[in-house]
Amino acid sequence: MDNRFSISTYPDAAEINSQLDALIAKPIYSVKPGALKTYEDEYYSKKCIKSKHMIEEASKVIPGGVQHNLAFNYPFPLVFTKAEGAYLYDIDGNQYYDFLQAGGPTVLGSNPVEVRSKVIELLNECGPSTGLFHEYEYKIAKKIIDNFETVEMFRMLGSGTESCMAAIRVARLATGKKNILKMGGAYHGWSDQLAYGIRIPGSKWTQAHGVPRYIFRHTQEFFPNDLNDLERKLKRNTLSGGTAAVMIEPLGPESGTTPVDGKFNKGVEALCRKYGALLIFDEVVTGFRVGMSGAQGYFGVSPDLTIFGKVVAGGYPGAGGLGGKKEYMKFLSAGIAGGPKVKKALVGGTMAANPLSCVAGYYTLCEIERTQAAQKAGLMGDRLTEGLKQLIAKYNLPFVTFNQGSICHLETVGTTHYAINWSKPWTIPGVLNATSERKKEMEHVGAAYMAEGLVPWQEAGCIPVLHTQRK
Repeated sequence: MDNRFSISTYPDAAEINSQLDALIAKPIYSVKPGALKTYEDEYYSKKCIKSKHMIEEASKVIPGGVQHNLAFNYPFPLVFTKAEGAYLYDIDGNQYYDFLQAGGPTVLGSNPVEVRSKVIELLNECGPSTGLFHEYEYKIAKKIIDNFETVEMFRMLGSGTESCMAAIRVARLATGKKNILKMGGAYHGWSDQLAYGIRIPGSKWTQAHGVPRYIFRHTQEFFPNDLNDLERKLKRNTLSGGTAAVMIEPLGPESGTTPVDGKFNKGVEALCRKYGALLIFDEVVTGFRVGMSGAQGYFGVSPDLTIFGKVVAGGYPGAGGLGGKKEYMKFLSAGIAGGPKVKKALVGGTMAANPLSCVAGYYTLCEIERTQAAQKAGLMGDRLTEGLKQLIAKYNLPFVTFNQGSICHLETVGTTHYAINWSKPWTIPGVLNATSERKKEMEHVGAAYMAEGLVPWQEAGCIPVLHTQRK
């Protein structure tokens, strides 16, 4: 088991959150209208003509013109046709540094030949899917189990969202309890029950448009970094069906955009043991990026269930999975004969664990381990963040920057740092208006990034190992 990690020094969460508090107390530091107009006129209108025309046509057949939220960009989405290592190329031939990294999975950089060659070999021999068992289903499961001490069994699924849905079904079956407590502001996919408390801690159902409120009868949230709030709700739940599980992103909501204290995860684990709730770690972003044993290995925590995504298929489709201890994973046993005599969680997926995903994921994990990619990318994250800190100081900017290994944050407006306090309901409209206003400014900042040749992930970025090759 590889116990090296990408995080050289864990950030001081209290200090960073204090800086973020100060940031959102200030007026928005905007991209100047003149500069934004120049980007629109000189870059987007002149150098992205093919993208503009294609998006205009796509908008006629695709809602909003794109199939994925991450693809949206102001003033219009760009069309990317090539991904190679640390770079992306759009349909007009413009080159960009890739800090999106497909939302986090490509620790090795995009389309590495070591993985691609194995995928091509598979396609020549087998094809992407048969609906039957393939040897690499075993190989990738064994690879994950060998690196995650708490994962004794692994079930591959189609996405992180599906894996989160499976986790809460397993937790309810295993404990016989009803309620799910999730960290406010965290994202655990877009399923109905888990659309509660997303983006803004304390937001409850307000961001879950299209979901009937009764769906959230047994879903609750607690505030990040607040163990007292978590315990109050665990205690209250003992009177109303108990708590089946506590779900967290181990670095903090939205991939650590609001970082949690370094001892917070251990505190959550202790409360779960005290109240008989399962601990679910969502390692969709952190798994194999923080290290081969994930964030749980770094923090020394033993979750009962672990959610995987993105990297377990190496950036190829079908990237999701649920791992955990045997006593809980038995509720996902496929088939009938020979399986344990328990009620099975309703979980499926025709394309889950297809040969293509399993082969790509297996060789990706092997390459990350062989090349020490997570550690090397983490060192580059340190270097990038230090450079940003120097620029912020030099130009006296109100921005906040920090990193957790190769997951880097540059907060220019602090959109995700707001929280809703329901004991002061008169403040809620102001919070929602402020986040909407600052989200619009994020779009303008994103336009500037793109025009300067950088593809970001909102106000964070994931660094692949290949960014270390450029001095």
